[in-house]
Amino acid sequence: MRVAYLNLSGYLLNMKIKSKHHLKGSDARKIIAAIEPLLGDPSALRKASLELAETDEEIDLIFVDGRPLIMVMEDRPFLTVLGAIELNPQKKLVIVDSGAVRFIVNGADVMNPGIVSADPEIEAGDLVIVAEERHKKPLAVGKALIPGKDMHGEGKAIKSLHHVGDPIWEGLE
Repeated sequence: MRVAYLNLSGYLLNMKIKSKHHLKGSDARKIIAAIEPLLGDPSALRKASLELAETDEEIDLIFVDGRPLIMVMEDRPFLTVLGAIELNPQKKLVIVDSGAVRFIVNGADVMNPGIVSADPEIEAGDLVIVAEERHKKPLAVGKALIPGKDMHGEGKAIKSLHHVGDPIWEGLE
């Protein structure tokens, strides 16, 4: 299986899934423990079957009951956009105004003027979920360039890593 995606430097790459296997109890618990703090209700995740899809690139995917809901980037598990849509995270969220949506779904980085609110616990370097203001629907996953409490004013706040409609989204859907 091959999936196209944007790497951390923003280059389009083809990712080949080398192997896919069920995670053992202790490995699954580590992944769940990393994701649970983001979620309001982690019960669905605790009951799920997790499979690790190892790739030939810098991202691995975790399939939760057969759906690619988690990715592992820089040795850190985090939600994919699909995972954020299905699991409804309550933390590490950045909310953007409607004017920013069309840029973000086309892969643009998130600029401070488009941000309506940001989780104040976000630190520079954290992976975050970018959602739109009206329905709180996740649009992208990115890496915070500045702390959440400083996400206002001018400049770039988040480097986009994965977004709705990108090659990884299309390849996984």
